[in-house]
Amino acid sequence: MKLRIPPLDAAVIAAIAGAVCVGIVFIAWIWRGPRISVTNTRQPMGGTLGTLTGQPCETPTRRPLAIMLASDPEARPLSGIGAADMVFEMPVTPNGITRMMAVYQCGEPTEIGSIRSARSDFIPLAQGVDAVLAHWGGEHDALAALNSHIIDNIDALAYEGSTFYRKERIPRPHNGFTTPTLLRERADLFGYRASSSLLPYLRTSDAPTRTTSPLGDTASVSWPQNMDVRFTYDPSRNAYARWRGGEPEIDALTKRQVYAQVVVLVHTDASFVRDQYIRVRTLGKGVATLWQGGRRISALWHKERASDMLTFTDAAGAPIPLEPGVLWVLIDAPLPSVSR
Repeated sequence: MKLRIPPLDAAVIAAIAGAVCVGIVFIAWIWRGPRISVTNTRQPMGGTLGTLTGQPCETPTRRPLAIMLASDPEARPLSGIGAADMVFEMPVTPNGITRMMAVYQCGEPTEIGSIRSARSDFIPLAQGVDAVLAHWGGEHDALAALNSHIIDNIDALAYEGSTFYRKERIPRPHNGFTTPTLLRERADLFGYRASSSLLPYLRTSDAPTRTTSPLGDTASVSWPQNMDVRFTYDPSRNAYARWRGGEPEIDALTKRQVYAQVVVLVHTDASFVRDQYIRVRTLGKGVATLWQGGRRISALWHKERASDMLTFTDAAGAPIPLEPGVLWVLIDAPLPSVSR
């Protein structure tokens, strides 16, 4: 009598195949000996650190691009915001509507937008990081300063259809976009300097700790008009996830939430100018609060001249070392009353 062996099902076959593969890998490992690779992600791997992030960068001496971006709910999600090395954000109207200026040196998204108009208070911040400023027009005083060549800049009003373009499926004025490549090509045609000798921020190489008091898990600003901002600390990434209007800040290109390693809240003052325009003081000095590594740090901000980088010190005047990574600067001021 012949012995009949029942056919093996797929699960058993897969298990046997897996065991054979593991055995082969184990024998090879024993034969060659173990190979151990340790990588410290806080140090450059044969590269050079970016000026603005303190992280490994392929273009550490490239001159940054500073690009004006919309904050309006209609413009969300923004394209390329997650690739910025540094971002400045502040209110620009008496009712608290904000605007952003994203700075790119090492980050290289395939597209950036929605691009909006320049405001005077952002110009010294762009000068402080030695950037070429890209914008779609601007308010009267800002355009007067830019047309006097106070800073190298590229205006979309003059180069729509070449350096800048619109997406018809997005309502105006939130449908203006560009790319870093297009901006640098135009900057080259203008003869703008392509490299920068900007001095980097002081960075810390110490591992982050959660034992230092006070802890700082959340940074927030209660701007009105659905502009409220919150950053929440994620210890697994040693970074702060960004939320706006109660929703995650998503990069339209990657579909991922935006993170920053360092968040700074700059406290300053503002005054009413005319119509829907205010002036926010971005020169001088004042009080600031800094979040990094799950800690909240009391600080002072300094920027005496337009060409000076915005810096942060402790009460004794010593620079505060920043964690390597993206720096997001929130500039807040009591909203001024409208003069009639």
